[in-house]
Amino acid sequence: MVDQNKELQAQEVAKQEVETEGGVERTRTGKCYVPRVDIYETGEGLVLLADIPGVDENSVDITLEKNILTLKGAVEFEQPENYGPAYAEYEIGDYERSFTLSDEIDQDNIRASVKNGVLRLLLPKAGPVQARKIAVKGM
Repeated sequence: MVDQNKELQAQEVAKQEVETEGGVERTRTGKCYVPRVDIYETGEGLVLLADIPGVDENSVDITLEKNILTLKGAVEFEQPENYGPAYAEYEIGDYERSFTLSDEIDQDNIRASVKNGVLRLLLPKAGPVQARKIAVKGM
């Protein structure tokens, strides 16, 4: 088991570009990547840690619509005028990734923070559904 873990850690992982569906085009120029995300569960809920280097709290957008949580991060990079890279090992680009949330997540209390290029989302578990009595009125 230990040898297998070392082998997995030694593999290089290339950045994966976001694929657009059905001829959809982006409105921003440049590349867009799928950020790597670690997800773990605590007693209170789920924690998502997304690697989004170059993105701060002013350039990240998190939306929740119809149980789809979407993360978007815009990287602002200005290349010096009259200069271009002679060699580059790291490509700059925006980030985008979506997740489908179950009803077990309390969608009204999701919290997010970003620090040093790591976006941290706290997705609290929803409490148990309370039974309630429905009043019936005569017509």
